[in-house]
Amino acid sequence: MSRSVPQGPSRRLLLAGALAAVSAAVTGCSSDSEASSSGSGKRLRIGYFAFPSGDLIVKNRKLLEKALPDHKITWIKFDSGASVNQAFLGKSLDIAALGSSPFARGVSGASPIPYKVAWILDVAGENEALVARKGSGITDVAGLKGRTIATPFASTSHYSLLAALEEAGLKPSDVKLIDLQPQPIIAAWERGDIDAAYVWLPTLDELRKTGTQLTSSKEIGAAGKPTLDLAVVSDELIAEDPEVIDTWRKVEAEALRLIRSDPEGSVKAVADELGISTKDAEAQLSQGVFLTPEEVTSADWLGTDGSPGKLLTYVTDTARFLADQKQIDAAPAESAVRKAFYLKGLPDVLK
Repeated sequence: MSRSVPQGPSRRLLLAGALAAVSAAVTGCSSDSEASSSGSGKRLRIGYFAFPSGDLIVKNRKLLEKALPDHKITWIKFDSGASVNQAFLGKSLDIAALGSSPFARGVSGASPIPYKVAWILDVAGENEALVARKGSGITDVAGLKGRTIATPFASTSHYSLLAALEEAGLKPSDVKLIDLQPQPIIAAWERGDIDAAYVWLPTLDELRKTGTQLTSSKEIGAAGKPTLDLAVVSDELIAEDPEVIDTWRKVEAEALRLIRSDPEGSVKAVADELGISTKDAEAQLSQGVFLTPEEVTSADWLGTDGSPGKLLTYVTDTARFLADQKQIDAAPAESAVRKAFYLKGLPDVLK
């Protein structure tokens, strides 16, 4: 593995691996992830992460299935945003959760991925962090020089790790970066193959048991480089069935309200979906930053129809940073990023 971060795979390679990635993801789905259909032939394929968010509440309570009884809804679990991007290139998804960093990558280049951001699931807080193994002697980010760090490449954690290194005066070439998904990170950690890792829950909590947290996405966001978990919709769905997107937004908004109005029920839903105790689910939910639907559509975040919010600047800045770090060839102009926002109907469709 090179000590510097390699360039991301070409669109052609991403496309070639797309169907295989989705096939593996579908195979990993639980048997209860599909709803019955009325036989109309309509389908909705939703990509999600096993990560505390309103998505898990929508899935667990079958809010979307109840709202769209004439659709066959399939929930497909993914491990990282890179795999989600591959799936959209392979036209295997209609809606999906996606971190702001892989989204910035997706809308960059001459052939942007055919999707648009339509919702914000959460803002990264203490639920994504950089942890060093105890006994490694590493007590701060600067101490990572010459050490081996794992993170899922092209993810929000990868972006935050690069930002943390830059803030500490380190270049990517000053460390050895390893591209690992969350589960393999745990195995590498236990073997002693890595000195540190930047990753999200629930893997993060496993590392914290025998590690020292050096920084988090909450701290990095406060310093000017926030990351978010977004939700994107395919251009094809926008063209063919925009009313479904309105319905999906309504149930996502309901889930955000439930996190506040029914915390016990929300914790139980997350615990059931992740197969963990309610105590652990409550702790994990508390580490994320969940906006209200009104905040999502405010000028501070996603914005409204015809008036994008600060998310536009965040995504543009993320792409520019990734270009400076040689993660992408060139950063798109803000006007190009704006084209990847789907705000039609907001905020009225939430009423």
